[in-house]
Amino acid sequence: MVSEFELQQDLIHLNHAAVAPWPHCTREAVEAFARENATQGSLHYPEWVKKEAHLRQLLAKLIHAPQADDIALLKNTSEALSVVAHGLPWQAGDNVVISDQEFPSNRIVWESLQDRGVEVRQVGLTSADSPEQALMQACNPRTRILAISSVQYASGLRVNLATLGQFCRDQGILFCVDAIQSIGALKFDVSAVNADFVMADGHKWMLGPEGLALFYSRKHARDQLSLHQFGWRMVEHYEDFDRIDWQVADSARRFECGSPNMLAIHALHASIKLLLASDMAKVEQRVIANSDALFTLINSSANLECLTDMTPGRYAGIVVFRHKRYPSEHMYRYLMQQRVLCALRGGGVRFSPHFYTPAELLRQAIELADNCPAP
Repeated sequence: MVSEFELQQDLIHLNHAAVAPWPHCTREAVEAFARENATQGSLHYPEWVKKEAHLRQLLAKLIHAPQADDIALLKNTSEALSVVAHGLPWQAGDNVVISDQEFPSNRIVWESLQDRGVEVRQVGLTSADSPEQALMQACNPRTRILAISSVQYASGLRVNLATLGQFCRDQGILFCVDAIQSIGALKFDVSAVNADFVMADGHKWMLGPEGLALFYSRKHARDQLSLHQFGWRMVEHYEDFDRIDWQVADSARRFECGSPNMLAIHALHASIKLLLASDMAKVEQRVIANSDALFTLINSSANLECLTDMTPGRYAGIVVFRHKRYPSEHMYRYLMQQRVLCALRGGGVRFSPHFYTPAELLRQAIELADNCPAP
């Protein structure tokens, strides 16, 4: 699968937790769609609709959703989180439990409810014997939803979703998972973890474009959400434009009020096909192996220190480390100058290689970090 990626030879791309490069098949899909649109317009629009329907099926397969009707195609993770947060029938005194490590998308949306009397319980993941215990201890009878990232963007910490999901189901608490840092990198099963809502942009580990995200909702859970966006496409019989009476779609399409992003749909379709053809079990195995390799390289250096929890089961594709003597900002700038594409996160430098990343490039990147010159 390395041949699917056409990165410049002097570039070491270790930033899939931010924005991933497109594989060759995805570039070809976009180019083909652009040529067709430019030369034939919407002549084959019915085929585009079939492509969209097939993408829902592929995404359902990717996350083991019961049916494609559980998948909505939204703009991004933030939109999906907002659909949940502002769709629930809150009462003053209710609370939502989140962690203290969330990306702003999974914090701001809940804080926006505070003027409605909703308490946001931001839990320190190290405040108990385990992150799961810390989150569960923060719940009480007024907890309506527990919202957590499957893998934390700035530390790489991976939580046990099955433990949290079972707890929430037992307690009658909704379980919402921001899975942007795991879907496409790890096997994911929405039913096995008892998730009510799952959302993830396509432009990170799914190797797709920005501007298109999957939003999974369990039937019972989505029926609890009121809608705040309305349009022609979120109703049953949406293709009958002359129909006067209407009702909200029973499927997750109810969250899609207007025209689909057909260009992004063609792109993400190609990327998801590639991931599924690569076998997600093998993709996960390779992603974890890359993290393990980075841990070994970092630990063998006298100059570097790993910040990501290296306990098996507690990490995925994100590895954060720092220099023992130099500021992380300095090492980050140096690595970027050397065309090592990475990020400055969690007090260190974040590497996030994907399954296709050659081990030799990991060695070269850590060697550059190890030999970082003084500021």
